[in-house]
Amino acid sequence: MSAHTATADRPLTVLLGPETYPPDVNGAAQFAHRLARGLHEQGHRVHIVCARPGPGPSSVADDDGVVEHRLRSHRAFTHPYFRLCFPWQVAGEIRRVLDEVRPDVVHVQCHYIIGRLLVREAGRRGIRTVGTNHFVPENLEPFLPFPAWVLNRYRAVSWRDMVRVFGACDVVTAPTPLAVDDMRRNGFPDTVLAVSNGIRIADYEAHDGERRQPAGHPTVLFAGRLAVEKNVDVLIEAFSMLPAELDARLELVGDGEQRPALEKLARALGVAQRVRFLGYVPDEDLRAAYLRADVFCQPGTAELQSLVTLEAMAASRPVVLADARALPHLADDGVNGWLFTPGDAQDLARKLALVLGAPTAERRRMGRESRRKVAQHSFPRTLETFLRLYRGEHAEPARARAAGPRRIRTRLASLVR
Repeated sequence: MSAHTATADRPLTVLLGPETYPPDVNGAAQFAHRLARGLHEQGHRVHIVCARPGPGPSSVADDDGVVEHRLRSHRAFTHPYFRLCFPWQVAGEIRRVLDEVRPDVVHVQCHYIIGRLLVREAGRRGIRTVGTNHFVPENLEPFLPFPAWVLNRYRAVSWRDMVRVFGACDVVTAPTPLAVDDMRRNGFPDTVLAVSNGIRIADYEAHDGERRQPAGHPTVLFAGRLAVEKNVDVLIEAFSMLPAELDARLELVGDGEQRPALEKLARALGVAQRVRFLGYVPDEDLRAAYLRADVFCQPGTAELQSLVTLEAMAASRPVVLADARALPHLADDGVNGWLFTPGDAQDLARKLALVLGAPTAERRRMGRESRRKVAQHSFPRTLETFLRLYRGEHAEPARARAAGPRRIRTRLASLVR
């Protein structure tokens, strides 16, 4: 526990340590930003320690009540936007922030440089530490220009490193039960907790009395980064196999390094006129895209939760998802959508056709099932759970840390019922 007393009747000072944060566009960054805003709205004092999004010295800025400590960083040459903080440049800054802010709890969200430095320094100061893992080695492998045997070695070393860094936290969470199982298979103890990233469900629902603007054609929607691990090429190939009589359209919201190759693929398959690359869009435009779509598709195979899928489900859309990682628990075949064999464009085309070819009443029923299923992922529930973790409810008292990193030892399953 922190040197401060984290009682339920006073605001907390929370220091969040995400490795990626807006303006980065990804699920982990979105979760960290939503958590920061939610804590601030409830009256807690929130500080963020994250990488500066561009060149320049470390800086401090106030983002509408949330204090951002942006650390000096450098572009990762293998990734389109990820920034690296060198430990010898930022370790002193992290020590200074901890000494000045004196947080009740430090919540790290990756085992890389910022996370490991915060965990180490928080431990030295007796500050309660919560760790959330959004990462699997496969997330970075497409950006590493190495042969398979090197990547296999990297994967094994990376998992061991994660276990070591997060092993010094009081509590460790991951977004889904499947992500937790994956962590346990790779060396984490069975005390890791599943706590959904959560979404503000009402942000994606149709408003009272709102009439959905029809798309004019049966429409498949994908939202997310156009990155290798998202397998959008499989979706475009499957789309090209749909029966001509459906006269379907495909909308792709998001951008990324794969966009030129995907545009070329759409032209090569003769569907370029029916595939719309919308790029990054404002939140309200994304909401409109969810509401006008007939089915949402997520073909990615490295999803630890997939916030965009949850958002589409909140908008009462049927879903067709890859049967991989954390996606299977979001779709029940024939109930709110279908799962397809990862990488199999023919199977994906069959499953999309099942939804697009169904009567309107059937699609609406599936959409209602999606909305019912997503209720367990409401952000207020997530926020309440993390606040209880921050305060150490039902947790064993922290032991002295002088003996080195402590085991993850807190079983708090009751918190995430």
